[in-house]
Amino acid sequence: MPYTLRVNGNVHQFDIDADTPLLWVLRDQLRLTGTKYGCGVAQCGACTVLVGDKAVRSCTVQVSNVGDKAVTTIEQLEGPEAAAVRRAWINHNVPQCGYCQSGQVVSAVTLLKENRWPTDRDIDLAMAGNICRCATYTRIRAAMHDAARTLQRKRRSA
Repeated sequence: MPYTLRVNGNVHQFDIDADTPLLWVLRDQLRLTGTKYGCGVAQCGACTVLVGDKAVRSCTVQVSNVGDKAVTTIEQLEGPEAAAVRRAWINHNVPQCGYCQSGQVVSAVTLLKENRWPTDRDIDLAMAGNICRCATYTRIRAAMHDAARTLQRKRRSA
């Protein structure tokens, strides 16, 4: 069946089954390999992308459920929140093996767009389900606080 998806600002048409997971369209059809396959059951977060403004696990989202919402992957994630998160991730040495990082970053950016001053609890709740095999959770939390401070400084100076 034909489906039209808006991915990273571009419109694509696919002749695929309605129940095809979005992850496979992104990776196999569009070759956007920044979004990772981890568990296939929405438990690890490696496949997290934005559908509209919502962070979702693309391994369990069927193409037929995307509708006309824009899909944004790690390859196109931009804006002040994305820049602040990337800088904080580097400053706090968050990435280790790197496998989970695209999902972690997408989730972190989503939180900072919704919450300018997240508490530890806010961060833990927003990042729940993003599993890091290297257990850099304390670095992630510190980086998120750092990114929030950076965004606040930029907003005050603007």
